[in-house]
Amino acid sequence: MNLALLAWKSAKARAATTILTIFSIAISTALLLGVEKIRDGARSSFEQTVSGTDLIVGARSGPINLLLYSVFRIGDPTANVSWQSYEAFAQRQDVAWTVPLSLGDSHEGFRVLGTTPNYFENYRYGAKRQLKFANGAAFSDVFDAVIGAEVARELGYELGAEFDISHGLKSASFAEHKDRPFRVVGILGRTGTPVDRTIHVSLEGIEAVHIGWNNGAPPIGRNGQISIEEIDKNQLQPESITAFLVGLKSKSAVLRYQRDVNTFRPEALSAVIPGVALSQLWRVVGAAEQALRGVAIFVIAAGLTGLLTTILTSLNERRREIAVLRSVGAKSRDVFFLLVCEATIVAAIGATIGAAAINLGLMFFSTQIEAAAGFPLGGFGFSLYDLYITCGVIFIGFALGFLPGWLAYRRSLSDGLTVRI
Repeated sequence: MNLALLAWKSAKARAATTILTIFSIAISTALLLGVEKIRDGARSSFEQTVSGTDLIVGARSGPINLLLYSVFRIGDPTANVSWQSYEAFAQRQDVAWTVPLSLGDSHEGFRVLGTTPNYFENYRYGAKRQLKFANGAAFSDVFDAVIGAEVARELGYELGAEFDISHGLKSASFAEHKDRPFRVVGILGRTGTPVDRTIHVSLEGIEAVHIGWNNGAPPIGRNGQISIEEIDKNQLQPESITAFLVGLKSKSAVLRYQRDVNTFRPEALSAVIPGVALSQLWRVVGAAEQALRGVAIFVIAAGLTGLLTTILTSLNERRREIAVLRSVGAKSRDVFFLLVCEATIVAAIGATIGAAAINLGLMFFSTQIEAAAGFPLGGFGFSLYDLYITCGVIFIGFALGFLPGWLAYRRSLSDGLTVRI
């Protein structure tokens, strides 16, 4: 007796309930795998918000605080880094490149970052992806600006658009630089990182809009009336910056460079390794991923419970069917394995369809999903983890078939043949 074929025909005889049960298991499996893939992608993207940078140097503070304001544009530094200190570390023999960062201004809720053209050449994110321009190019003039993809989308800015920036994080009429507008010359492609929500200008541009300002106070008198044409572009070297990124010629020099920064006597500075600091930050903010995984597990448990409920509910309807099988020579163990085999087949079909559906869906709609999620999720495809989950669901379906199989095993032949009123 071919129990697998018999179990398949038995499941087909109850096509409606079988299809619904398969659909439930498929949805549950797809949800679990989808959550896991997006969770892993989000974590990987988070940990690679900045990559290819050996160290981030700023004023003395905790590594997470330094990371937050220099990479995520959240919060403010405890102090600035003097230009002399920056040059001292930028001109060392073991340094391949540096990128200075200057924060403090904003526009319509988006942070304005003062930097140099080296930023677009050396800043990396994800798997060492380089920033690319969707339109335009890097700034070359004092009042040129390069905006992130999210800035362009939300504000509707295109190349040539002019805008004013505000002093500080909140717009206030007395703290706006209305007399010295910036012009959009470049729009960066989407990265899924804080770069998308950043307005990039030159360090000279940051200095130019603050000519005459004193400790954050607007200029008074003649200094406030200096026109753009009167600004001496050769006198716009900053006195200080917020932080700077460092790329070294050799990875073996990272710890030595970090020690030299942390023990620098002329100024209290800190140097952090981005990957280490990002991992520490993820442990703080990543608790939600465990909750998300828990929800997905409960959903798949509900789907498999539905499988068990369906088979148990159908037992009363199948008593005569089982009794007929017994009467034509089927043994009690055959009836037991018949129900176990049916549960396994239904679970296997559901899990396979779910795994295939989520992988195909993510493969064909990866661009749209990444745009909606706001971060790159990496490559999609059937992985070893998918195989483990699919096999796990099939095994649980196999195990759940033992209960209805055992109940059917215990029933006698006369139980199914007796007419009950």
